[in-house]
Amino acid sequence: MKNIKIKKLFIFSVIVILYSCSTDFIEEKKNYQKVDVEIYQYESLAKNYVDYLYNLMLPTGSVNMAMWSKGAVDNSDVPGNGNPTIFAKATDEVAGEVDINKPWAEISPLNGHCLKSLGQPIKTNAQNDAYTRIRYCNLYLNNVDKYNGLEEDFKNQIKGQLYFWRAWQYFELVRLYGGVPIVLGELPLVADDPINQTPRSSSAKVIDQIVSDLNMSQTLLQNARPYTAADAGRITVAAAAALKGRVLLTWASPLFNRTDDKARWQRAYDANLEAYNVCLAAGKGLDADWQNMWFKDNGKESIFAFGFNDFAANSGMTLKNNYTEYETRSKVQGGNAGMTPTKNIMDAFPMADGTPYNPNGNLNHFYRNRDPRFYHTFAYNGSIWPYAGNANFKNWTYYWFPFAVNPSGPKIATDTPIHTTGIYLRKFTNKNSASTNSFRNNGDDYMEIRFAEVVLNLAESAIGIDKLSEGKDYIKSIRARAGVTNGDGDYGLASLATRDQYFAAVINERKVEFAYENKRFFDLRRWLLYNDDFGTCTRLNQTPIEGSRRQGYYTFAKRDASTYYTGFVDPFKGSSAPVINRDATTYPSGITTYAEYVDYLYDNHFEVVVKDDGIENPTNFTFKWYNEYYFFGIYQNIYITAPYLQQTQGWGGSFIPYN
Repeated sequence: MKNIKIKKLFIFSVIVILYSCSTDFIEEKKNYQKVDVEIYQYESLAKNYVDYLYNLMLPTGSVNMAMWSKGAVDNSDVPGNGNPTIFAKATDEVAGEVDINKPWAEISPLNGHCLKSLGQPIKTNAQNDAYTRIRYCNLYLNNVDKYNGLEEDFKNQIKGQLYFWRAWQYFELVRLYGGVPIVLGELPLVADDPINQTPRSSSAKVIDQIVSDLNMSQTLLQNARPYTAADAGRITVAAAAALKGRVLLTWASPLFNRTDDKARWQRAYDANLEAYNVCLAAGKGLDADWQNMWFKDNGKESIFAFGFNDFAANSGMTLKNNYTEYETRSKVQGGNAGMTPTKNIMDAFPMADGTPYNPNGNLNHFYRNRDPRFYHTFAYNGSIWPYAGNANFKNWTYYWFPFAVNPSGPKIATDTPIHTTGIYLRKFTNKNSASTNSFRNNGDDYMEIRFAEVVLNLAESAIGIDKLSEGKDYIKSIRARAGVTNGDGDYGLASLATRDQYFAAVINERKVEFAYENKRFFDLRRWLLYNDDFGTCTRLNQTPIEGSRRQGYYTFAKRDASTYYTGFVDPFKGSSAPVINRDATTYPSGITTYAEYVDYLYDNHFEVVVKDDGIENPTNFTFKWYNEYYFFGIYQNIYITAPYLQQTQGWGGSFIPYN
């Protein structure tokens, strides 16, 4: 797929957090190797500068976008070396122990649970961290108008993108830390200069600065030189408007809005309604082909996408491959099977008519009559999961006992080593993908903001200002597009009555629509849903994450409906299978389709039970959440070099992060 072609660009030697050049950039340009005034005068060099910033902001190649976050990657003493999965694993979507979901003796800025995403202690060498990226934006924005050479429409295009990126970075910081230092100008090079000691601003001021930057981005891009086809993936007016809607929805949510201030909800509604209309005017909307919208370059649904390519290792081009399909495909298909979706998230998917799924019902029927998105998101035992090498590939993931029936004893898994949850992530996998290089030559872009988010942001904002029926209509549009049937005239939402029930409907819809799109961690935080200490779990009828265990499925083989199979030979594989051939071409009497045959197997030869052992590490793990994680502290290495940065409340300081 197309993406912004990041070339081999200037190598900038820059200083990091709170450092910048002096007011006379020409005088100090020696501090920035190969950066000269020409970047403000020549289009090709200006574009290279912006491309370099994209390169710093966006994911690198070889990443699994279903579990990736820039803020997580920044969580390291060496920027870019953090664990990109920590936020995903701090949810109910996937299993795994990380620093922010396990017990600690105390909350401390010395511990690993104190994120390092804010940046690094002041150094003289360049590092790709948050304030370095902000610095690059400031450097160009504060100097470009001093020089001639760039036509105004092109300059607007460049500046519009930089205002967006500065807003983007500040938003990433404010939703993790609350108020942070706002650095917009050029600061002296002396670390202990008082001018350099910029204190933390309130969250309100940071939000206002973000909104101001996004408004400026929109204005500039509206008056900018139009992009060409080669510019697919660059920041647009629609992207700036959509991000502003996301920002103000976050500001209106309980994480920041502890008193449920309706004025904030109104502000969020106005911004998201604007984004909705701007996107429609740009030709965007809900893609009717939910299953395949991920594979359309700059498609109808895409508002802001991270670009990848499908270059091979020997192509001579810069590789930037999306490894999501490699991580999600089964080992039988040639993938890595590294993703472990949970039963917890599967249970959130409603029935085909939009009514809630009952997780306490017959587990052998867990896959039947579900929301169409269920089948496009998960691959389970017996599902057809095609790829270029096998258009009729059937995914088998069942177990049996070699010696005797003993659920806690030895088990054998079909075809592959035991998969942790028995559930594969099918979302983002293309039926036309080749298994060459284990699906790693995959150029599918990743939609960081898509139109469905704009719709659900608007729905939630509408509910916030008591426009309940309007909010429900937006949710219904998401379900209608997905193919949910309309049995009750409301796509399963007819029972909604109170404002909180409507809010819950939006949260549940986001949990389904955006599963494995790196939204869940931030939704749980902005609604304070990790436990019920703030009452929001009760309000919204949500199950707290704290104290839970992420679960999966065991599907055990049976000789018949009442007898488990024991032995060493796969009971269902091949024409000479000991019990029944799972790939039979002729079916038992009364069965005419493969779908009916799968039902027959589940009813007569499978037993589905909850898989709780061996998913979490260690096996006695239960999810532990500390409310201090709603706003992280400033970790010790920064704090001791910048004591003027007031420490966060709960982390040893008095700074209130949500005001």
